[in-house]
Amino acid sequence: MRLIRNADSAELWCGGRKVMEHTPKTPFLTAAEGSYAYRSSHGNFKVKEKIAKRIPLSLVGGDEGSLVFAAGDKRVDVKFAARFGGIVMDFSASGDFITELAFLAEPDEGIFGGGEQYRKLDMKGEKIVNFVSEHIVVPPIVQKTVLGFLPYKEKPHSYIETYSPMSTYTSSARYALRFDVSSYGIADFTRGDVSVFRFEKCPRSVFYTSGESFKDVAKALNAHTPCRAYLPDWAHDGMIVAVQGGMDRVLEKALEMQKKGVKLAGVWSQDWSGRKVTAVGKQVYWNWEADENYYPDFDKNVAALKEKGVHFLAYINPYLVKDGRLYNECAKKGMLIRDRKGEIYHVKSTTFDAGMLDLTYPAAVEFIKEVLIKRNMLDRGVDGYMADFGEYLPVDCVLHAGDPAAMHNEWPTLWAKINREAVDSHPRAKEIFFFTRSGYNGAQTYTTMMWNGDQHVDLTKDYGMPCVMPATFNLGFSGMAAVHSDVGGFISFASLSRSRELLIRWTEMDAFSPLMRSHETIRPDVNVQPYNDDIVDVTASLSEVHAALKPYLAACMKEAEEGIPVMRPDFYECGDYSASREEYAYFLGGDVFVAPVIEKGAETREVTLPAGDWVKFFDGTEHKGGTKERFAAPLGKPVAFYRKGSAFAPLFAGITLRHGRA
Repeated sequence: MRLIRNADSAELWCGGRKVMEHTPKTPFLTAAEGSYAYRSSHGNFKVKEKIAKRIPLSLVGGDEGSLVFAAGDKRVDVKFAARFGGIVMDFSASGDFITELAFLAEPDEGIFGGGEQYRKLDMKGEKIVNFVSEHIVVPPIVQKTVLGFLPYKEKPHSYIETYSPMSTYTSSARYALRFDVSSYGIADFTRGDVSVFRFEKCPRSVFYTSGESFKDVAKALNAHTPCRAYLPDWAHDGMIVAVQGGMDRVLEKALEMQKKGVKLAGVWSQDWSGRKVTAVGKQVYWNWEADENYYPDFDKNVAALKEKGVHFLAYINPYLVKDGRLYNECAKKGMLIRDRKGEIYHVKSTTFDAGMLDLTYPAAVEFIKEVLIKRNMLDRGVDGYMADFGEYLPVDCVLHAGDPAAMHNEWPTLWAKINREAVDSHPRAKEIFFFTRSGYNGAQTYTTMMWNGDQHVDLTKDYGMPCVMPATFNLGFSGMAAVHSDVGGFISFASLSRSRELLIRWTEMDAFSPLMRSHETIRPDVNVQPYNDDIVDVTASLSEVHAALKPYLAACMKEAEEGIPVMRPDFYECGDYSASREEYAYFLGGDVFVAPVIEKGAETREVTLPAGDWVKFFDGTEHKGGTKERFAAPLGKPVAFYRKGSAFAPLFAGITLRHGRA
């Protein structure tokens, strides 16, 4: 690190690169005056920012390790220290003002990260909103269904919100910036020479790091904020198949699938707590205890499944359905968030109201961990569960502690932390995992596994199956190293229903992912399922592929502990973004390359393999990297390759498909 200060200018250098430059004409820090108006519906937040005035801050002081910027009553002290393989810049602001920071950029670089960004990988030329929000909105669904007679236009990046923004940004020039900040913000990459980051409140700190490779950068980011993702050993033993509808149906489907050869690591029954039928489909009854009418003899049946090698997974979120038993209990104990009139603040999911557990209230946190998670699920034999939601905290509510506007982004991380503490304190901790869809800075330290949230059951690149690839890559560049998706998607409405072809293509993709888990969608009865008679043979075959990859996937998850993403884009290994040719293909670890079929009716897939010598899975043909080839892609046969010289090559060579054309 080298900090150079002159009378009214300063420069910060690291690893031979100029990170920041301040002059009177090009200020590093700018204060702004303005306002923010928040509007939300069903967890989707729109924020209107109005900047009334900008005030460049001048360099007015400092020493060899610090700089002081000020203008009038606005002042920011910045201390610089070499730590975690990079530079930590600690900020201390005097006064309440919007803060803009300008870091030097490179005109031809790509920018990746910002958390879960679905529409594209490279954010250069875009603006990224730093605010947690529900990802799914109504208009695209209406346009695909009710207005289906019109051609559907895929939405641009600027239209699409995210469950999991993270203020970490990695450049193709192999450096990264990470902001420790809670408030709403915008990262502006529309300029070539600088990247401008504006936040409602001044960040607490910024971490800068660089390296010779993307792995170097990932490891430094991980030293700063560690990724503690993991999967228990059993989760690699096959597919986790979603089955709901009561214990009898779960037992029946599990036995049928096993008889038909499905490698069944587990069944995920999200309606273990009961079912609530709404205008949009079959949803979970948000009361986190087993519905003994729907799931009788819960402990006994969960144990019986486990004896057959099938682990039982459940579902929970931080809300309680209005007037449910646990809602009434928690309302009496003051555990639910309130509005400004002192009444319980209700949020709406689709068509029903729910109260939100107050994650800042110690008694509520203890109740969640000890009763809802440990007693009601883990003590009864549940080995995994979805820890859903976390995005809906209203900015105008009243919490036990803290400002809700400031807490809104932190809420998903707090939710993940509570779940992790509950699991880690349980006697069977190493056998259990949970998966989350929402996140923010630091969530990678708590969640055991991320998933991409809700996708449409189609092949559109804005909300369908393809979007999980850039979303996963961007999470990886942000420090969230282990991510998977719902096999088959979730959002189904009217004519938007899952086809056999789509489900097979998605199953092909997720056979080559860290976790293979399906979802029945919000309308199970009108969507094709993995256990259907005309598809179960393909499910069996591809679940065998996933199970056979177990030693390799375990090694990939070990790398994730260093912050290295399990799934990463085609240029990740060589480190040269100019070599990128495949936006919708990915490395699984460093030795497997996967090219999912994402076009309806396609029977071939054109692929440009990364540099090196490759062997195609299932037929053993050899191929050179760097050249474009078209490969046959019949349903049920993933287009995937492994490195010829991989230490796992003997394992890969022995993996076969036991079915013919699907």
